[in-house]
Amino acid sequence: MEGATPISARGDMRTLLACFLHFDVSFMLWVLPGALGVFIAESLDLTPAQKGLVVAAPILTGALLRIPAGLLADSFGAKRVGVFMLAFPFVPLALGRLAAGSFEAWVITSLMLGAAGTSFAVALSLASRSFPPERQGLVMGIAAAGNSGTVIANLAAPRLALIIGWPNVLLAAMAPAALALAIFTGLAREQRTQRPIPSRRRLPRIAREPDLWRLCGLYAVTFGGYMGLTAFFPLLLRTAHSLGPVEAGYMTALVAVAGSAVRPLGGYAADRLGGPRVLALLFASLAVLYAGIALASSPAALMLVSVPLFLCLGAGNGALFQIVAGRFSDDIGAATGVVGAVGGVGGFLLPNILAGAEGVTGSFQAGFIALALIALGAFVSLRAAIRGASSGPSPAPRAARVAMVPYL
Repeated sequence: MEGATPISARGDMRTLLACFLHFDVSFMLWVLPGALGVFIAESLDLTPAQKGLVVAAPILTGALLRIPAGLLADSFGAKRVGVFMLAFPFVPLALGRLAAGSFEAWVITSLMLGAAGTSFAVALSLASRSFPPERQGLVMGIAAAGNSGTVIANLAAPRLALIIGWPNVLLAAMAPAALALAIFTGLAREQRTQRPIPSRRRLPRIAREPDLWRLCGLYAVTFGGYMGLTAFFPLLLRTAHSLGPVEAGYMTALVAVAGSAVRPLGGYAADRLGGPRVLALLFASLAVLYAGIALASSPAALMLVSVPLFLCLGAGNGALFQIVAGRFSDDIGAATGVVGAVGGVGGFLLPNILAGAEGVTGSFQAGFIALALIALGAFVSLRAAIRGASSGPSPAPRAARVAMVPYL
């Protein structure tokens, strides 16, 4: 690939930093409708279903666009695609400011801001190819810890909204987006890899792999939980516990930073212990913690359960992508695109599950019980796969550490 540099044994820290920043600012823009959700809902007098749609719409778009983004990154270079992805959000930011008084216009704005969520398929692809195989879990975890952009959005957006008005927060968001665009363009370097495979052949090839779809389902629980719950948390705190928007933003930032900070640790643990085994423990914990949220009757009790819940979700994201990087190293862009897309769909469904439960029953309890059952189902499915793989022939040690069942 023209302009590419060969990978070194130590990896490329400049590119890793650029990927982290790309991911961080993109996530900040991606969850901005959720961070402003309380202001938008009250300003436009939204119904419960409309609230869920406004905060979930960007998650859906980001999910669906991850597949073509991953394919383009594999075929034309992750840096080129990444530069475009940082430039595009200026369009919906301007549109949202101009059409802030219309629910329909805000749904369109939210859908367009979802394009920022495609950073996942590009930043992780570029970071993965910049480091040797034995460091994939930790490196993918560090790059993906850029989902800490959710923390920035929930800390800054509500406070700025009180000072300058929530529509003007969209204009303020252009400043970090422009800075990230300049730094990513200057620091990121494309690595020299094998001859590119055309996109039309790449996706059908990996789509035939059962492991890909197992990983998709599991990621819908871990990343879908993190992304969907982060987007909906301010509205949950406002509706169920009558907290102000700034308080709700600070509490959302706290749980989001817990889930973001632990993601590299999840990848590191998967490097050492094996991703499937780490995930099985985390899914069992998630089932218990979701049930605990359903029973929380105060903000203090909610936070007591939510912090460990987000820790498990973040660690699960890191552990799962250690598996993806090992299992689909030759097609990392396309694989992260597909897995990330399904994970994003999970994030889209979660706010709608909770909003639907609140609309029908008057509380969120039934929604969290449903999420607990989904996590339990993921645990049972993964344990069955692990038991099935362990009863077969003994594989190579490296495969045992990095690959998904049946390569345990």
